[in-house]
Amino acid sequence: MTNTITDLNTILNEADCLINEASLNTALDKMASQITTDLSDKLPLVLCVMNGGLIPTAAIIERLDFPLEINYIHATRYGMETEGNALNWLSYPQTDLSNRHVLIIDDIFDQGHTLQAIEDWVKEQGVSSVHTATVINKLHNRKTDMTPDYVGTDVEDRFVFGFGMDYKGFFRNLKAIYAVKDS
Repeated sequence: MTNTITDLNTILNEADCLINEASLNTALDKMASQITTDLSDKLPLVLCVMNGGLIPTAAIIERLDFPLEINYIHATRYGMETEGNALNWLSYPQTDLSNRHVLIIDDIFDQGHTLQAIEDWVKEQGVSSVHTATVINKLHNRKTDMTPDYVGTDVEDRFVFGFGMDYKGFFRNLKAIYAVKDS
């Protein structure tokens, strides 16, 4: 299927809204409170996992009222696809991570392979501590052994998009979480 505006609008119009904007804001407030408790005295470096983590990172850090630095890392298993296997490293942070307290923010904790690989790499850089955060945790039994330190909310095991997560490269900008209509 080509990504015409008509096709994409049909996907969105038929999608189920799983988490509305108000519920998402409540989850983000909870995450920000937990992060503040743990990291407000640590001068953390926040690493945004691109591209999906862009919107969640912005939403979380605007709720944090303490000094922090921001950088990004770009590693993906999906690219423009709806599933993927091999991790592709596109960009590493340009900041020295040694002896830093690092907070990695991504959009979704699905199986956990990408976040686990990023966390492992960050630890190898000699950090003082590493914390992980995802706005969404997808509920299923196909997870890695790690669990994010901060999770906004759970969603059922469906293909989801919005608030950083995409459908074939589109809809990251939506202020709610949607699931593609079951076929």
